[in-house]
Amino acid sequence: MRLLTLYLRSRRAPAALLGAAGGTALMWALWSILSDSRSAGPQMVVLTVLLLVVALTATLGGPDDALEATSAFSWVPRRAVHLLVAFLVVVALVLVTLLTGARFGPAGLVVRDAAGLLGLTALGAATAGVARSWFVPLGWTLTAALFPQAETLAGRVLTWQAQEPGSTAAAVTAGALAVSGLIAYAMTGPLRGAPAEATQQ
Repeated sequence: MRLLTLYLRSRRAPAALLGAAGGTALMWALWSILSDSRSAGPQMVVLTVLLLVVALTATLGGPDDALEATSAFSWVPRRAVHLLVAFLVVVALVLVTLLTGARFGPAGLVVRDAAGLLGLTALGAATAGVARSWFVPLGWTLTAALFPQAETLAGRVLTWQAQEPGSTAAAVTAGALAVSGLIAYAMTGPLRGAPAEATQQ
């Protein structure tokens, strides 16, 4: 239990969880106050999932790059479980709103986007570093939410985040990103920073 506590603290998990919960509460309150509909619009749901994924991004890396590369720990299963727990946190925080007056759903949309965006973020952490891992998910999702394209297969793939829950193209794209991110992050961990960057942190 002590090792788990130290691990969570080193990954800034308490602050990230607080930020994710606060982000959910903020989006829920905004929809409750500004809308007459009980069900949040798809764009609002997608942006809420994105906000939670970004909030949990900091937990993908620790303060010591050297520790991430040591063979003293079985990092592969730890990283895989870490991503799975992050996924469950995002899904649980969003879907609990289905029990309230402002519903963020449907579940299929939340699960698909949470898996795809976390996979994309994990892939970014493995290839560009934790500090930059949320850039692509943020830019891509904002563009997809503002300009969804459902007329062509390419459009459905490129704007998978904003597609209907039953979209096969969106589901396959999200699944591919989730699996790719899981494998890349679990096997290699976050990209190690240069010595100068590590000193600054």
